[in-house]
Amino acid sequence: MSAATSACARAIVATKKTTAARRAGKSATRATPRSVAARAGGAGTPFTTWILQQEMEEKIDGELAVVLSSIGLACKQIASLVQRAGLQGMTGLAGETNVQGEDQKKLDVISNDVFCDVLRQTGRTGVIASEEEDVPVAVEETFGGNYVVVFDPLDGSSNIDAAVSTGSIWGIYESDSTCIPDFGTEDAAKIEEKCVMNVCQPGNNLLCAGYCMYSSSTILVLTLGEGVYGFTLDPTVGEFIMSHDNIKVPESGKIYSFNEGNYDMWTPGLKKYMDSLKTGGAEQGTKPYSARYIGSLVGDFHRTILYGGIYGYPGDSKNPNGKLRLLYECAPMSFIAEQAGGMGSTGKERVLDVVPEKFHQRVPFFTGSKKEVQYLESFM
Repeated sequence: MSAATSACARAIVATKKTTAARRAGKSATRATPRSVAARAGGAGTPFTTWILQQEMEEKIDGELAVVLSSIGLACKQIASLVQRAGLQGMTGLAGETNVQGEDQKKLDVISNDVFCDVLRQTGRTGVIASEEEDVPVAVEETFGGNYVVVFDPLDGSSNIDAAVSTGSIWGIYESDSTCIPDFGTEDAAKIEEKCVMNVCQPGNNLLCAGYCMYSSSTILVLTLGEGVYGFTLDPTVGEFIMSHDNIKVPESGKIYSFNEGNYDMWTPGLKKYMDSLKTGGAEQGTKPYSARYIGSLVGDFHRTILYGGIYGYPGDSKNPNGKLRLLYECAPMSFIAEQAGGMGSTGKERVLDVVPEKFHQRVPFFTGSKKEVQYLESFM
């Protein structure tokens, strides 16, 4: 077992104990972010106002409010970059590969820098972990909060040159106070170990998760633990405005989103499931399901929670665990899906229950309408 893996394993025990203790010790006057109901405001409310309303009602603290505002700023900056990419030479490859061995697009690198910069500047983020970075990074500028933010700065970037929708995904955890790096006394190896311990938390510990989709409009969707809310960027005022109040995914749907090009590498059970969709799914003999696959997780997921159905990126004989990352993609999206009344599953277990063994871990991923995901699980 590698040092990083063993650190992750130790972190789970420490995190569960400290999280339980913190939650038990919260005073009645300060609710946890998970309890937020977002009763204040509704359709038409600016994102910054909505955040302040949550803070005024003591649903979140001021430090988390600053982190959320900074993420909103990062999304605005990336949206602008995506819109101008073809005009300013930001399309194409950057000439580098990330830690997973994937070719990085120029906008991957730029978007990662944007997220890292705004999160450092808040002073409230203790550890940041990006899909594009080799290891989690401790933030020396932190003077309060010490929140842990994990993110995929530009999901679906392989589509960017064709102007297909892309997006950013993030999740926010509370830092374990026993794992906060001490830059004055600890060496680099110890600091890195503490960063790994802070990041390797199961999705059940998420305080917030969200994504921003860059398409015909720029839409920011997030949950603070009770309900899912969507905000559309109004370019005339430069602000996200609430456009989706308390999103609920339909219990079932007739749309599936899988890359069927990998069909021959799937398990027999998954092939049987896919074949059944073409004859009505659980209701055999009814209208076949419609196939809709963009190839961008954020775009496919957003359509799925609005219209219902199922999105899947399964494992196959070439990639047994699929290609989506647990920390940066699957766990945040599963948290959102569950808060909207849907599900997030590996095909065999709830994604939010999966304990990370390493920070770039991949898992098979299925999400969407509850009945559709349950139907898929019956074949797995």
